[in-house]
Amino acid sequence: MIRGFHLADFFTLANAACGMASVFASMTYLVSPTIGVFTLAAALVPLALVFDALDGRVARWRHAHSTLGRELDSLADVIAFGVAPAALAFAAGMRGGWDWAVLIFFVACGVSRLARFNVTAEALSSGGDKVKYFEGTPIPSSVVMVVVLAVAAWGDRLGAAALYFGSVELGLVLHPLVLMFALSGSLMISKTLRIPKL
Repeated sequence: MIRGFHLADFFTLANAACGMASVFASMTYLVSPTIGVFTLAAALVPLALVFDALDGRVARWRHAHSTLGRELDSLADVIAFGVAPAALAFAAGMRGGWDWAVLIFFVACGVSRLARFNVTAEALSSGGDKVKYFEGTPIPSSVVMVVVLAVAAWGDRLGAAALYFGSVELGLVLHPLVLMFALSGSLMISKTLRIPKL
């Protein structure tokens, strides 16, 4: 299978590797809560974004676009920009029942958004056209929330009791900060929000 990969696909795999390493760093933070480990978990997501940008540039430069590459890119993006930010939020202290629900919703929206994009891209590419815009925000926009969590870490605002805006008891615990993930997920699956694809 490796023989069927293009150079761009290895950058895509580096994107996925950064996402998985971020998840492992978030898990490590839960066992041994040091600011350095949390910062590493947060820093790996923007690094994944660099590889995500490079894979597209390399594919265009080499004129090596493929269906495999597109599917691989989506799977890598789910890990790096869906699962990894959700794991980071959990590690940061968003562990209440409603927090779980919101973080699961966020990842499900990311998966749905990428699937919709792939179907749209497939339909347009068969007609020789390129996708000219994104429906909903692209999943890498979750980097913004990772930056918010990194700022919280630097301000010593990690942990269920220390997070910005505290917590609310609504049958289950909700940390209002998790609502940025609900907003992000909702924007990803929006059909009315159209963002030009550069």
